[in-house]
Amino acid sequence: QVQLVESGGGLVQPGGSLRLSCAASGAIFNIYDMAWYRQAPGKQRELVASITSGGVTNYADSVKGRFTISRENAKRTVTLQMSSLKAEDTAVYYCNADIVVPFNRREYWGQGTQVTVSS
Repeated sequence: QVQLVESGGGLVQPGGSLRLSCAASGAIFNIYDMAWYRQAPGKQRELVASITSGGVTNYADSVKGRFTISRENAKRTVTLQMSSLKAEDTAVYYCNADIVVPFNRREYWGQGTQVTVSS
């Protein structure tokens, strides 16, 4: 059974930094794109950043220049380094991955980790 487990959320002051990590485990043949999404109260879930298995990245305009996504394929992990955090970054952040398992390929989601930016 495939699992994505996130860590690293918490409370941070405006202008501060946080690092989110996500590790995939289970019967995995391959992982294609990995990504971070977020969902703020009363809003739809939105893509924050994504990264291909080859390292090509994509960012939402709202986080460009402040967030950095990276991955370690051998460790099956993806990380989101967040800096210059703003109150509007407050949300539950979800890890997402396109994973090949025996006889199937589908998207998996982590359980979510809360990020709160407040003074």
